[in-house]
Amino acid sequence: MNIFIRFLCCVGIVFLAAFIGNMATMPNIAEWYAVLQKPVFNPPNWIFGPVWTLLYLLMSISLFLVWQARTKINKRQAFTVFGAQLFLNVLWSIVFFGFHSPVGGLIVIIALLGMIAGTIKVVWPIHRVAAYLLVPYLAWVLFATILNIAIVALN
Repeated sequence: MNIFIRFLCCVGIVFLAAFIGNMATMPNIAEWYAVLQKPVFNPPNWIFGPVWTLLYLLMSISLFLVWQARTKINKRQAFTVFGAQLFLNVLWSIVFFGFHSPVGGLIVIIALLGMIAGTIKVVWPIHRVAAYLLVPYLAWVLFATILNIAIVALN
C-alpha cells in the first residue's frame, strides 16, 4: 500500500474517533456542562479543541509509524491496544457528556489512562518515536482525570 494512503488511513481512523466523540460532546457544552461546578484549574472551553486536535494528530502519526516500522515484532498487539484506547477515548465522551455522567466518565477515563500507558509500553519496542508521541496524550488525559475527579467532587 502506498505510504501516503497508509498515512491517510491512520489519520482517518483517529479523526473518525474524534468526530464521534465530538458528536457526543458539542451538544452538551452550552447547557449541561456549562452549569456544572468546575475547579479553579479548569481551562477555558476554547482550549480543548486545539489541544485535542494536536493530540489526535500525534496519535495518527504514532499509529502510522508503527504501521510503517520494519521489525520482526508482531504489531497485532500494538494495533489492538491502540484500538482499545481509541475506543475508550470515544466512550469517555459518550459517557461523560452524552449520558451526563461524570462518575461514569471517571470510571472510563481511569481505564483509558491504563490503556494509553499500555499502548506506550507495547509500541516502545516497535518504534520509540511512536511511543514518545503518545506521552503528551497520556499527560493530557492524566490532567483530564484530575479535572474529572474534581467535577465529581464538586457536583
